[in-house]
Amino acid sequence: MHHARLTIDPTRVRSTLDRRLFGGFVEHLGRHIHTGIFEPGHPTADDRGFRRDVVDLVRELGVTTIRYPGGNFVSGFRWEDSVGPQDERPRRLDLAWHSTETNEVGLHEFADWLELVGSDMMLAVNLGTRGTLEALDLMEYTRVPGGTATSDRRIANGRTAPFDVGMWCLGNEMDGPWQLGHRNAEDYGKIAAMTARAMRQVEPEAELVVCGSSGAQMPTFGEWERTVLRHTYDLVDFISCHAYYEERAGDLATFLASPVDMDRFIETVSGIADEVGREIGSEKTMLISFDEWNVWYQERFRDVNTITGAGNWPVAPRLLEDVYSVADAVVVGGLLISLLRHSDRVRSASLAQLVNVIAPIMTTPGGDSWRQTTFLPFATTSRLAHGTVLDLEVDSDQVTTAGYGDIPAVDAACTADGDRASVFVVNRSATEGARFELVLSAFGGRVVGASVLSDADVYAVNTEADPLRVTLQELAPVETADGVAVFELPAASWAAIEIERSPA
Repeated sequence: MHHARLTIDPTRVRSTLDRRLFGGFVEHLGRHIHTGIFEPGHPTADDRGFRRDVVDLVRELGVTTIRYPGGNFVSGFRWEDSVGPQDERPRRLDLAWHSTETNEVGLHEFADWLELVGSDMMLAVNLGTRGTLEALDLMEYTRVPGGTATSDRRIANGRTAPFDVGMWCLGNEMDGPWQLGHRNAEDYGKIAAMTARAMRQVEPEAELVVCGSSGAQMPTFGEWERTVLRHTYDLVDFISCHAYYEERAGDLATFLASPVDMDRFIETVSGIADEVGREIGSEKTMLISFDEWNVWYQERFRDVNTITGAGNWPVAPRLLEDVYSVADAVVVGGLLISLLRHSDRVRSASLAQLVNVIAPIMTTPGGDSWRQTTFLPFATTSRLAHGTVLDLEVDSDQVTTAGYGDIPAVDAACTADGDRASVFVVNRSATEGARFELVLSAFGGRVVGASVLSDADVYAVNTEADPLRVTLQELAPVETADGVAVFELPAASWAAIEIERSPA
């Protein structure tokens, strides 16, 4: 059994927690919209066609800000198609996913749905096949109170008050050759800078996100960030990071260590941003929006582009419907720990995606909805993480991985809010349990609850037929003495521990 020890010191504050770290992502892709969040005629559907069973699960998941409408989809999107009377909206070809977009659910409907689930709007503008003028039109439509042709169009479409858009993404993955309107870093940096300047003339306080690399594996990674930030550094607030992880070739040990890659990715991008800031003499700290992250088995879906042919453009085909295991959920929990650890720089993040498409929530058309295993660590962390993020040092035995070498077997993050604290801990060993000593004396608290995600079958999943096959289980300390609570963490497990300060 591995050994690890963690002391909670409430004086070692790393950052104030930005709750936008628990964001989500809705894209017009596969069954995310149709038979996902929207299904008129479903037994739970409201008068607008939204599935209330899904609304309830999204609320339970605890997503704060939701990025929309893509993703790859946004680079071919004409926002004007998504407003006005639903029966008059045009059907369009979605080249990103070789599908037909009906535009039944558009900007107004999405805003209505956000009100139901209690989340804020994060909008992406099309800088792939469109440009600055269209981005300005969208901002005018959503944010100007009225008195212009475009803002009055919003009012005529039934929305008197402006939309509450907190953040804007300047395109999506523009470094990717798969992207409609793909540009090199120099060309993208120029259009992003021009668009940012223009949008700030409409709304100076808008929070803008410039595209970073689509992943650390991209051949242009690093140089892309430098070039783009040299154009945009003083014009934007965030640079984006995207990362997806999957188990490859049966290497579970490396897969469980995926958060090591996320750590390195964030730290590299932060370092490059700081380098550019010094180069141009800026005193600003560039923040990170990790607005796409998840486990995604891309190797399983290399046939996604087999939807081909000029006459074959299905509506809401089944795409990217990963079924997630316990191992996948443990990795998601570990990635959340990584995001918390870097919360001084990562101030916004979006789990990609929410329903049916690489999602924590699954639905059957006309039938049930259920929580995938990855739902559990996300919902628990979002519910318990508040206040400040503490700077931790975890003293842990090492575990050897083929992908990342020797790494700490146990990793953890901690938040504190007044008299309460929450510890999130992961045992990344695929084969051995861990004795985890949690020193509470400096905080002056006691454990009031703990739960663990693990299973004898690390590949166990939840399904419509067995939606509660995998659940969180109670985790009790095996010892509590002298201000130290000791837990035994199973191999390949994630846990959340709640602490309450003892009364004086």
